[in-house]
Amino acid sequence: MHVAVLGAGVIGTTTAWYLREAGHDVTVVERRGGPAEETSFANGGQISVSHAEPWASPGAPAQLLRWLFRPDAPLRFRPRLDPHQWAWGLRFLNECRSRRYVRNLETVVRLGLHSRACLADLRERTGIAYHQRREGILHFYTNQNVYAGAHEPAARMRALGCEREVIDVAEAVARERALAQVRPELEGATWTPGDESGDAHVFTTELAAMAEAQGVRFLFDTHVMGLETRGRTVTGVRLNQAGAFTSLAADAVVVALGSFSAPLLRPLGLNLPVYPARGYSVTVPVRDPERAYTVSLIDDEYKLVYSRLGDELRVAGMAEIDGWRQDIDPARCRQILDRVAHCFPDAGHWNQARFWAGLRPTTPSSVPFVGTTPWQGLYLNTGHGTLGWTNACGSAALLRDRVAGEAGRSGLDYHGR
Repeated sequence: MHVAVLGAGVIGTTTAWYLREAGHDVTVVERRGGPAEETSFANGGQISVSHAEPWASPGAPAQLLRWLFRPDAPLRFRPRLDPHQWAWGLRFLNECRSRRYVRNLETVVRLGLHSRACLADLRERTGIAYHQRREGILHFYTNQNVYAGAHEPAARMRALGCEREVIDVAEAVARERALAQVRPELEGATWTPGDESGDAHVFTTELAAMAEAQGVRFLFDTHVMGLETRGRTVTGVRLNQAGAFTSLAADAVVVALGSFSAPLLRPLGLNLPVYPARGYSVTVPVRDPERAYTVSLIDDEYKLVYSRLGDELRVAGMAEIDGWRQDIDPARCRQILDRVAHCFPDAGHWNQARFWAGLRPTTPSSVPFVGTTPWQGLYLNTGHGTLGWTNACGSAALLRDRVAGEAGRSGLDYHGR
């Protein structure tokens, strides 16, 4: 069967790999000149099941109100004259109810555990290298209330099989000695030994090269203009290649376009609640390896993630529900840089920092859409929010099973919410 995969980020590329392994003829369509050049380019670098708490939680509405007028707020909602933004916001509030929060947390944790296992299997089978580190992930807390609030989600995750243990300051510093530089400010930590980190861009480009060697065809610099249909069946994709309009026939089409998935699907009557959240990252060369962290970290009060990628430090965070803008707000990046420089003052060459911004495809529930649609031959693998790298391999494996007609048990299929 010929499958067209739309998008060559970490989600689309892993999907192409798993489908090709299953014996399908696969073509990947990507508007950029290479794989992983948008949202997957400079993300936080974490395979972080322990970071699976949905944004929509019982305490989120009050927290958003407190953040509303703070210029340094980790999450900003900037109202626009966009009905899709407002519809997304109303659904977000609905997902803040306790029962939905618990259900969404369970779904995302289970997907994360499955995906982490799939990545380990892929790494063992292929030998792929991407500056990976397997020392776990440590959440550290500098606010007592935030630390106290982490205990219940950690317990829920442990019950689901994610070993997120609450530890004291002494053990946190023992596990990552660079934290000694900020020890007087620490209140405690949680520790997840099974989590990992690595460079998503390197992983995706390496996997794309492996997939191409196995027969996957990549159409770069090619824009998706729409989907071709016959009755209730999707039969192909309309493309624009260097100004020339062409068609690509396919037995199945997988939409893995991140934030751009929803506009593509609207003409088919699929109102997918996926909306962009602009996030930022800062990448800095290591200055003093003895002062730089090696364990991947999450700074929960500031909602920042820290990863060591070879001889560089990556710090990512912030989110703005602000439409489709992809420009870099230097002030937001300076906030990230100031925080990491405060915590680890001698770790990096701060004057050589590189700033980046990208659109994370968010759903109100934080649960992605992976699976079938009401249209024959049309599949989804999108809406992973901040956990695209974490959930890429598991989502691709689930999608492969959906294409094969295997129902599975994840409950992630599109259902029109």
